[in-house]
This record gives sequence, structure tokens and C-alpha cells, in this order.
Amino acid sequence: MASEPRTSRRSSIAPRHGARADRALHFDCFSGASGNMLLGALLEIGAPVSAVRAALAGLGVGPIRMRLSHVARGAIRARHVGFSTRERGHEGRPFRAVRAILRKARIEPRVRERSVEVFERLARAEGRIHGVPIERVHFHEVGAIDALGDVVGVCAAVESLGVGSVSCTPLPLGRGAVDTEHGPIPLPAPATLELLRGVPTVPLDVRWETVTPTGAALLATLVGEFGPMPALRPLAQGFGAGEDRAGPLPNVLRAVLGELEPELGRDHVALLETNLDDMSPEHLPFLMERLLDDGALDVSLVPQLMKKGRPGQLLRVLARPPDAERLARRVLSDSTALGVRVQLVPRLVRARSARSVQTPYGVIRVKLAGGAREGIRVKPEYESCARAARRHRVSIESVARAADLAARGLP
Repeated sequence: MASEPRTSRRSSIAPRHGARADRALHFDCFSGASGNMLLGALLEIGAPVSAVRAALAGLGVGPIRMRLSHVARGAIRARHVGFSTRERGHEGRPFRAVRAILRKARIEPRVRERSVEVFERLARAEGRIHGVPIERVHFHEVGAIDALGDVVGVCAAVESLGVGSVSCTPLPLGRGAVDTEHGPIPLPAPATLELLRGVPTVPLDVRWETVTPTGAALLATLVGEFGPMPALRPLAQGFGAGEDRAGPLPNVLRAVLGELEPELGRDHVALLETNLDDMSPEHLPFLMERLLDDGALDVSLVPQLMKKGRPGQLLRVLARPPDAERLARRVLSDSTALGVRVQLVPRLVRARSARSVQTPYGVIRVKLAGGAREGIRVKPEYESCARAARRHRVSIESVARAADLAARGLP
């Protein structure tokens, strides 16, 4: 069965130091997305309310009060988030004022960076639609307070979860029109579509705004890949509530926190084979060494019984495809083989790397395979261990054990 397509986007802000690469956040936006829906879902999967409140307090405006409640949307219990403030006496804020608030805010640097980027995206989109420079874009009063709470709250919540990746389903877009202070505008809202350039969307047969500009700006900033939920082990799911509407689906957004299943690498290798029954067994190790020295990935011999009951060996060589012909010539020149079978075969491989570790016997090379999800497998390199064992007059097992122990402490 063909897999659903994915759209990858490079986030301008990398995962924070200490975030777990295998810890993933996925947004299932089957009914749409708004800032408060995103925030409610994040709080439901474990983002600390205290982290969000601290970020809001650090803005130095308002104060902004966050109201939390649980509501029913259809058959689903979801978290609803609202904001209020005692602040009075202004008619909204221009983008430059919002940016100044964020730059002076006492919040984590990464929360500040992401929040500024979200508002910059909003301002650029509004500026393009209305034909005004970004510095002259004005946010509506209620929208400014709500948007500050939504944007800073979501960015603080995502940061607190320590995830290495964020993904999201294609976004469903409703149709019709919505009334604004400037008159009716078509749905999807022009600013929303501007923010979703390059993002996959799907139609939803409802006559209301399913994706708000704030929701679109947050997802465009935070999400690295749009598509179906990746292969992961779910740890938590939570629902964030939007307005209570009578539609085909509950007006909620789902967030899923999980651990990614390790992805296997895929490539192709050349498989060279030949049967040998008239070559001296004493010469076979030399042939294997020559092939490895010439760049073979692996060489093996498989005992077998050949025609007329003669004992023989099946020589198997794995090689990079560009090296196949050269290594086949080596087999023909250094053995009694009259021919070599060559096949291009697919291969699945675990993630792996080579590192050097410091031990009481000096620096030893080790190979690491696997990942955080399934555990790291350590294999000290034989030649490196053998040299150290000879130099220090100890057993090779002692050196390998020390290298294994040192490798377990690698970051």
C-alpha cells in the first residue's frame, strides 16, 4: 500500500540543547487549528501549566490571566483555554510594539525567538494582504491580547516538552465568509492562506473558519513535517477545544506525544558470489584479506558440499556498487574461480557511527549502532584493542571491556 506523502519544512529554530531526538510531538488537526486549541492540547499531554503562566507573567503587560476549563465537544472531553486582562486604554498594538514587548520580556530565549518569528509571520501575511509595510501592521485589541497569550503559551509549552521533532496532519479548510470589522471576507481568510504557503491542506465541508491566522502562524513556525503521524510509541494524547459548533466532527485538536520508532537506513549493495572447490584452504584467508584491503564491505566463506561429493566454499563479498567490477577482478585474479555472480541487492541498516574513547589503555576506536529507543550497541574495534593489549601487556578482553564502559558514557 502506498504511503501518504509528507511535506518537510526546515524550522528556522533548531530543537533545544538537551531535547531528545526520539521524542516527537504530532498535531492531529482533523477539525482545524487555532492558538487556544493548540495550547489546550499541549497542556493535556503534560506541558506544565506553571511554565505557561511564568512565560505570560514575564511579558510585563496586563497582567494576562489564563482561564482553564474542561469542556465536552461531541463525545470528547477537551481542555479549553481563554485569556483576559485588566489592561485598558489602547486600540490594539502595531507589530513593532508586540515585537518590543517580546524582546524585553523575561522569558526563555528560545520561547522569545519562536514567539517573535510567529508574530513576524503574521505581520508579513497581513502586510501582503493589505498592502502595507510590516512595521505598519496593526493587530486588533482583543486579538492582540489573545494572540500574545496563545503564541507565547504555545511556544513555552512546546519548549517544556523537550521534543526533538514536531509534525502535523494536512490542515482542513472550511468555506464561506466571516464578518470582520472591515466587512465580510472569504474563507479561508486571506491571511491564513498566505501563512500556509507550501503547507498541504484538505477541504472540509463546513461554513466557518477552521484554521485561524494565529493557528496557521504557529504551525508554520513550529512544524518540521506535514503528513500522517510518524511511526511512534504513543506516550500521551490530549485534546484542545475550539468553539462549540455543530459540525461533522468535534471541534477539537489532538496532540500526541510519543517516542519515534527507529528508522532503518536503506541502500543497495553489490553481492558477489563464487563457488570454490579446488583452491587450497591455506590461501583463502589471504584472499579475504586482499578483498577487505581493496574496499569490500564484508567477506565470508560458507562451507558446502559440491558436485561429486567434493567439499567446497561459497565465497560471498559485499561491496559498494561502484566497486563491484574491480573486486570481481580481484576474485578472478587471486583465486581459482572461473566466474563471479554479481547482484545488486537492497539492504536495511541500523544507524551507526564510529567514535574514539579514552581508556586506561589509551584511545580505542568503537563502533556504535542503534539509537535511544532501542538502545546503543557498542563494539570495540579489534585492531585498536589488539594494539593496546600488546602495548600494555594485558588481555584483549580487558581492553575491550574498558572501551565498552567508556563508550556507555558518550553523549
